[in-house]
Amino acid sequence: MFRHRLSGAVMTHPKRLRAAEELAAGAPEGALRVVMDPDPAGRPSVLRTALAAWSAVEEGATHHLVVQDDMRLSGTFFERVLEAIGEMPDAALALFALWDSRNGAAVRLGALSGARWVGAVNEYFPCVAIVLPRHVAAGFVEYGRRRLDGWPDDILMYRYLSDRGVPAYVSVPSLAEHEDHGSISGNGFRGPRRSVCFLSSDPPGREDARLTGLRVVPFFKHGVAQCAVRHPGPGPRRWLHLDCERYLDGEGVRAGSGRPAIVRLAEAAEPGAARGTWLTAFTMGLVHEREARLRGSPYADGAAPPDPAVLAECLATVGPGGISHTCTEERIAQRRAELARIAHAGVEAGREAAVRRRAGRRPRSRRVGVLHGATPLGEHLVRGLTDRGHRVTALGGPVPRVPAGLDAVVDLGGLVGRTTGGGPAVRIRDGADGVPRTAGGARTLYVGDVYGPGCPRDSRIGRMVWEALRGRPLVLGDRPAGPVRPLHVNDLADAVSQVLRTPPRERALFLGSAPRTPAELAEAVRKAVRPVPVEAGRAPAASPGPVVPEPAAPPLPGWRPATGLLFGLHTFAQWLAYEGVRLAPDDGDEGGMSGSSGG
Repeated sequence: MFRHRLSGAVMTHPKRLRAAEELAAGAPEGALRVVMDPDPAGRPSVLRTALAAWSAVEEGATHHLVVQDDMRLSGTFFERVLEAIGEMPDAALALFALWDSRNGAAVRLGALSGARWVGAVNEYFPCVAIVLPRHVAAGFVEYGRRRLDGWPDDILMYRYLSDRGVPAYVSVPSLAEHEDHGSISGNGFRGPRRSVCFLSSDPPGREDARLTGLRVVPFFKHGVAQCAVRHPGPGPRRWLHLDCERYLDGEGVRAGSGRPAIVRLAEAAEPGAARGTWLTAFTMGLVHEREARLRGSPYADGAAPPDPAVLAECLATVGPGGISHTCTEERIAQRRAELARIAHAGVEAGREAAVRRRAGRRPRSRRVGVLHGATPLGEHLVRGLTDRGHRVTALGGPVPRVPAGLDAVVDLGGLVGRTTGGGPAVRIRDGADGVPRTAGGARTLYVGDVYGPGCPRDSRIGRMVWEALRGRPLVLGDRPAGPVRPLHVNDLADAVSQVLRTPPRERALFLGSAPRTPAELAEAVRKAVRPVPVEAGRAPAASPGPVVPEPAAPPLPGWRPATGLLFGLHTFAQWLAYEGVRLAPDDGDEGGMSGSSGG
């Protein structure tokens, strides 16, 4: 006899009423009620309908389930949900995670550890199938009503749960699958949206087996092996956004050596899919094995050995998820088996690398202090320089006493809101006896429009990305604007590292890419973030950020930016949505993206 009672709702729009009714009819009698969009003729809004669904908690229910109308439920869906509620009565439970998401990657690490639930990580909280305690649901309705023109329901849900300290978990495997009937909220451009791991029947039990405290989460998204790394410093929990290859470099591990023949053959035909799958899976195996050794067990708390079927499906979706933004369902199906074999091989190779003694680690080079290293941009640059082999210390600002023994100081003051003559710049100075020299050793790197993880939303690039994230038109000002010279944070770290290792003769240099017009930048943002309209007219009241002056200094010899603009914009958008949003005023009028993972 369950001590808790669950009510449920299927949220829908008149265009998909039939699908919602079929979903409700297939559930146990009375388990799901259909809740309609209260303003179906208005602007598409997942949040508006979600708030109506969260308001439909039945009298006497202790928990409430909300499911979107394009989901398919597993045969043991309600049994597992009720048992999980009994084990975690105060928690928010997400019953689905996308195959290319960070939470999906956490599910894979959970599967490797034999867990049934994993703690949610820095992302939106998946809301296509979710359970909340009654009082948490009521609080979200109040929270969301004040932000109806703001972020989508899944990003708001993550912020709400985090701000209020509500435990949040994601199921292993997913208990629901996305049917992809077509998006009415503008998400069709994202490609096929499938679960990280869905089994038609998953026996209930061991719902107390949980994996929490993840510190590194590898995932394959937009064709690139990436990983979110929890920042170890004090203060609020925050995450750095890296790519797997750079993370592995920083750990002294080379994933390219020892690749099996299947990877090399697949790379000859489609290198991006094979390489991305291999790097992601390798990093996953490495991280899992190291974390298991730290906790003294290969399994999560309360867990048993991994379920072979769950683990196999989790690994089979690594590759498909990473290429889903450019591939059809048919093409993904053709590649699935091959990419699954690559993922299995990658995980095993990563686990083996974790137990080997780390040999051949690059020698640490210069001892570097980074002024303003505790800022969001500074944290990413500190990590970037560390992964590139430097011994880095984050220093406060504006100009504190520099610790003795430093070989150089990198001053980010010109990039974090402090003015410097001649435009935004990074200054690199040699250190002597603990005090940076201000004479001959100083070099100034004038930079283009810096963007990417850690960068503010009030720059020229940041403003466009922020608007596109929220589904707003990109407004090009009615006055001529100078060209934009994008410089991604990763490319900035490469350049600074090069100057630290091999100081050039020139004292002033310029870092930036080929100039782009604002219209060209807007089109790139539409492709990388969201296909919103571009309008001509008066520029927004908010400051679009300073225009970077034309470079008067020569380019850095031997350096060129390596980050493609579209992928760079994608990384910037992800960071702004999941980390940068916390730095923005929470005033309820941050206007209207319709959904991140929903229908």
